[in-house]
Amino acid sequence: MGRTTDVQNREIAYAPLPSQNSFHELRTRFKGFSGPIGSGKSQALCQEAIRLSYQNPRRMGLLGAPTYQMLRDATQSTLFEILDSNRIPYEHNKAENAVRMKDTGSRIVFRPVDEFERLRGTNLAWFGLDELTYTPEAAWLRLEGRLRDPKAQRLCGFAVWTPKGYDWVFRKFMEEPGKGYGVVVAQPYENRHLLERVPDFYDRLRESYDERFFQQEALGAYVSLSGGTVYSSFTRAGNTQDMGRDQRLPLLWALDFNVDPMSSLVVQVVGSQVKVLDEIVVRNGTTMDACEEFLKRYPEHWAGVHIYGDASGNQRQTTGATDYDMVRDYFRAHSGIRLQYHVPRANPSVRDRINLTNAKLRSAAGEVGLLADPRCKELIKDLEQVTYKADSNVVDKDRDRMRTHLSDALGYLLWQECRMLPGIGEKQERLF
Repeated sequence: MGRTTDVQNREIAYAPLPSQNSFHELRTRFKGFSGPIGSGKSQALCQEAIRLSYQNPRRMGLLGAPTYQMLRDATQSTLFEILDSNRIPYEHNKAENAVRMKDTGSRIVFRPVDEFERLRGTNLAWFGLDELTYTPEAAWLRLEGRLRDPKAQRLCGFAVWTPKGYDWVFRKFMEEPGKGYGVVVAQPYENRHLLERVPDFYDRLRESYDERFFQQEALGAYVSLSGGTVYSSFTRAGNTQDMGRDQRLPLLWALDFNVDPMSSLVVQVVGSQVKVLDEIVVRNGTTMDACEEFLKRYPEHWAGVHIYGDASGNQRQTTGATDYDMVRDYFRAHSGIRLQYHVPRANPSVRDRINLTNAKLRSAAGEVGLLADPRCKELIKDLEQVTYKADSNVVDKDRDRMRTHLSDALGYLLWQECRMLPGIGEKQERLF
């Protein structure tokens, strides 16, 4: 199966995999291809570069890689292989480290991007970067600024990469992509060409890699390798879903009393499933600020509101009132909503709370008992990014002060609502 470029009907022998094809079809100004090793990323990168050189006759594009050696051994090698095997005419100027495409007069310059300050001063019709996760963010930003050839027919910046944790590439392309950004995530085991040649490719990697590194390199998963992920059962695909509230069920409001940020979650329990509908994060906020924001979003709810949270919220402040007293007083003054409190005298152990949260995210039997609405961005960051300190079972609260607060609040609620209570005798009567 061949694919035809957009100028002069130049035929190229290329049978793109589904994810490669989706990448080529993306029409955003900036686009990315994220995938495990063996998913055809370099092939997709160079095929896209050739296509854009034809779409932009007599204009210049740039192919880059993190280092000169990677550029030479992987990126350029793949490009020349495609050009030669398809008998596409070109001239290679080794002194300038550039190629001129004879069909169109287009130029492709090759540049390592480890010294990104050298990328200034060139107007480009397009650029493509290999192994973006090993590239400084500043290099990408420099090239964004060079994507401004006024005579270009199709301006485009693109890149391919293997995941490397929750880095700047994840934030820019995956977490909160900006306007004009698009990304395709390749699936493991998709590359049939590779598996036909090396059927045990993934089995060999599994034997060579530890589980977390295997997930990143072979499966293309976004995992933190700096320390063990705390909420290892969480996946965006399995635990996020658009949801609305049910007026017939009470709202469960779980609070973590922290000044910056003051954090809380709005939850409903439907049968055995916990649904996180919303999050409230107030920077440099007070308990009163959290109450005000809650009532702004939920001015009335006839089924009532149940309050959950950190047991330390029962400690009296300098005013003589506890945080829970402040919540009660604020609602009395500003709302007719009925409140019920489900706050323990003492917090559960961190380990027990985390184990329960992971079990609700996905049990050993594969059952998903907890869903979060995609609007809960900070909670999702917690569930993906909170880690243990290296070589320990201590949650790392120092790496990012925004992290852990919402997942803590969620854990307090789950402990009150979902833990297995001890029983006695055949009736399994609860011990309180």
